[in-house]
Amino acid sequence: MDRLVTIRSSRYGLDIELDQEADFDALLEILADKFRSSARFFKDAKMALSFSGRHLTRTEEEKILQIISENTQIDILCVVEQNDKNEPMYRSIVEQSLTDISKRDGQFYRGTLGKREILESDSSIVILGDVELGARVVAKGSVVIVGSLYGAVHAGASGDRDAFVVALSMQPKQLCIGDIEAKRQVIYQESLNIRGPKIAVVDGGRIYLDPLVD
Repeated sequence: MDRLVTIRSSRYGLDIELDQEADFDALLEILADKFRSSARFFKDAKMALSFSGRHLTRTEEEKILQIISENTQIDILCVVEQNDKNEPMYRSIVEQSLTDISKRDGQFYRGTLGKREILESDSSIVILGDVELGARVVAKGSVVIVGSLYGAVHAGASGDRDAFVVALSMQPKQLCIGDIEAKRQVIYQESLNIRGPKIAVVDGGRIYLDPLVD
């Protein structure tokens, strides 16, 4: 029965592999037993979570998160969705962001921001979705977008020029870090020359775009 559920550690957190054919309620019972028996090992841990082996509905994911919450003191920072096309980049960003964001008491937001939606944060924030044209993100810390950036972002909104902005695809309507605003056309041209995830940083009074992974 234990082979129906496998819990593996990874650089960014935990991966839970679930048997594709087994009854879901039976899998929940096995999960509860596994996490209950290892609760001391995971005490007060902060990590991301991913699922493999079986497609889960949002309701099923929530039931698993409830099992983890009831049987451990793990703080699940986010759920990493599996996507054959974006998964390598997705995980790369999550891996590089989790430690820095959690150290600064950062936040996670799951979902795409649409037109006229505004998301504000008093710290750093990781957005698991797109920031569409007409949406706006304002954070006192850094902004990591595990998706595409087409709207407006202001990182380091309290004047922090050491903040940064990361996105899988970056063609923002407006991009500010600290008190520096990027020239839209320059960012657009630099973005075309960079493949993969991108990071925007301030250097010498100007915002530059670089590859996130060399």
